[in-house]
Amino acid sequence: MKLFLIIVSLFTLTSSQAQDADTQTILFFGDSITAGLGVDKSQAFPALIQQKIDSAGFNYEAVNAGLSGETSAGGLRRIEWVLQREIDVMVLELGGNDGLRGIDLSDTKSNLQQLINKVETKYPDVQIILAGMQVPPNLGQEYTRQFEIMYPELAEENELPLIPMIMDKIGGSEDLMQGDGIHPTPEGHQVIAETVWEKLEPMLDK
Repeated sequence: MKLFLIIVSLFTLTSSQAQDADTQTILFFGDSITAGLGVDKSQAFPALIQQKIDSAGFNYEAVNAGLSGETSAGGLRRIEWVLQREIDVMVLELGGNDGLRGIDLSDTKSNLQQLINKVETKYPDVQIILAGMQVPPNLGQEYTRQFEIMYPELAEENELPLIPMIMDKIGGSEDLMQGDGIHPTPEGHQVIAETVWEKLEPMLDK
């Protein structure tokens, strides 16, 4: 049901957006962090980015294609559906659930690389921002280290701008994290939006 609602939202435009063929699309493709698990969708960072876009006078629509529980393999399976709508910019935030499940990182990296390839093949002019994540140390020091360097490696190999750790500024704060210690509060999403905006804003055209 969640996936159906996401797909519907991707292809549902307001009348003003439908009339403006010059409106460009920013796709936020990720897991529960992007989806805004535990907060109202209007409080999730993609919606906050839309507010910043509107305030700055940019002609872009932010589309939230986050799905709670999504892994890199799941993202790879559904990306072609999502790409039926043309996109201009993509913020890719996946891999955290792979880490929490202890999935082999060679598989995670391969899935993310294939996903990037599919997006760039479909829309050669797309701009992709890669958002890095981090995992708790309970899976071992070496796994944690390899997980952290996976994102810089992907960014370098694909010449992509990188947000090293999208939640770096909110970890450990009771005000910014929900009780599960994993998902941001509305205030935490505001911090994430600022982090993403620093990297995203210079890429946008007025």
